[in-house]
Amino acid sequence: MKLLTDQKKSRNLLNITPLIDVLFILIIFFTVSSTFLEQPGIKLALPEAKKTDLQQIEKAVLFVTADEQLMYRDKEIGIDNLGPILKDAMAQSLDRTLIINADKNVPHGFVVHIMDIARQNGVAKIVIATEQK
Repeated sequence: MKLLTDQKKSRNLLNITPLIDVLFILIIFFTVSSTFLEQPGIKLALPEAKKTDLQQIEKAVLFVTADEQLMYRDKEIGIDNLGPILKDAMAQSLDRTLIINADKNVPHGFVVHIMDIARQNGVAKIVIATEQK
C-alpha cells in the first residue's frame, strides 16, 4: 500500500516567453528592412485656386524603328542630330527623363549607343518602354 504524502508530481514546463520575444524582434527587423513601393494611385485633396495657368509638360519620347530610324515628336531625326535635340529638350524638362520606345528587333548595341548620347546631353533618367504580356 502506498501512503499519500505531500509530494506533488513535478511537471516539466516549457517557458515560451523568450521564443515570443525573438519572434517579435524578427518581425520588426523584416518590417523595417523591407522596401516600400510607391503607390501611384493615392487620392489627394488638392488645394483650389480661382485662377490657374495650365501648362502641358511633354515627356521626351524617342521611338526607334526596326530599321534603326529615330522619331522624336513625330519628326524623323538622324543619330547625328540626336545630341543637340536632347540637349534642348532637357533644358526645358523638369525631370530630365527620356523614354525610349525601341522595336524588339533593334540591335542592342544601337540602343546602348542612343543611351550613351542621351547621358552626354543632359538626360538624368532613361526609361525603356516595354509591353506587358
